[in-house]
Amino acid sequence: MLDFAALIEHYGEAKVLSAGGALIGLLFGFSAQRSRFCLRAAVIEFWNHRFGEKLSVWLLAFSTAVVAIQLLILGHYVDLSSARQLANTGSLSGAIAGGLLFGIGMILTRGCASRLLILSANGNLRALLSGLVFAVAAQASLSGALAPLRATISSWWTVPGGGARDLLGLAGVGHWGGLLFGLVWMVAALVFSLRSGGTIWKWLGGIGAGLSVALAWWYTYSVASNSFEIVAMQGITFSGPSAEWLMRILSTPQMPLTFDFGLLPSVFIGSFLGAWLGKDLKLEGFRDGYSMGRYIIGAVLMGFGAMLAGGCAVGSGLTGGAIFALTSWLALIGMWLGAGITDRLLDHGAAQAAAAAAAASGDVFKAP
Repeated sequence: MLDFAALIEHYGEAKVLSAGGALIGLLFGFSAQRSRFCLRAAVIEFWNHRFGEKLSVWLLAFSTAVVAIQLLILGHYVDLSSARQLANTGSLSGAIAGGLLFGIGMILTRGCASRLLILSANGNLRALLSGLVFAVAAQASLSGALAPLRATISSWWTVPGGGARDLLGLAGVGHWGGLLFGLVWMVAALVFSLRSGGTIWKWLGGIGAGLSVALAWWYTYSVASNSFEIVAMQGITFSGPSAEWLMRILSTPQMPLTFDFGLLPSVFIGSFLGAWLGKDLKLEGFRDGYSMGRYIIGAVLMGFGAMLAGGCAVGSGLTGGAIFALTSWLALIGMWLGAGITDRLLDHGAAQAAAAAAAASGDVFKAP
């Protein structure tokens, strides 16, 4: 085990945190790229009753994060009761509305915040532009023009911190119940994986992405526990780090080093390395003006929705969901509903029409 007290004494909390963020970001970026980890793709498979590769990868990552975190808690390696997702006052209205908006935006941009960063590193210019707009919208929602609207929606329905936000406590099952829940879904993910086929990277990447989430909690908790300064525990998320990096570039480059400082660029580098290994590097752009407008609108909705919900698909869905925070689960459910309904209304009908036209013409290979 790392001697965090010695590392902090020698290098300081800021450097230790940013170094950990960099290492964990590399693991997440590489794993997510190689496994094609994507909540949007998983949602589409689920709502179309195809329990295939994309859904199995997401479930494997989610269940791995749940199992690993519950084992760390039961082994007394971490205590996450003071994490902001559990300890601070939460917004139920923000979680629900933010989750729905994020889900809608995720379909419009054809990827969540983490997926946009992963694809940007592979040469996807659509994802790069969308990611930049996402960062601007997130910062505007945090402390800019959209902040008053976010604060208003968040104030409609709140819940106090502590036991009221802890789903395991509310259900009376404790962390052993959380571990059992994670193991059940891990078995389901493995069953879906076996049925859908795919490469070994599907398994390794999904597990690696889930372990990254657990490692982030363990690492930041360990730094906080050994520091004389106040250090916030946190997991992997992409809304806050995107806003932070935007401000570093545009106005305040001398901001102190944080876990997020190391995380974001390392996820990009990890994804680039994964794409290079898999020969997936390819420049891609927009097809037309409609596509560009669709991506920009979706990125704005995702940026605002993420800040409203307290995190993105990874920040709320995996990081907060794996510690059974009530608001994170509401946000995750909202993302699944918003994305599923939007895909059904916007893309599903077009895909069916294209498939029918291709079948009628006798060229089934042109169907998307």
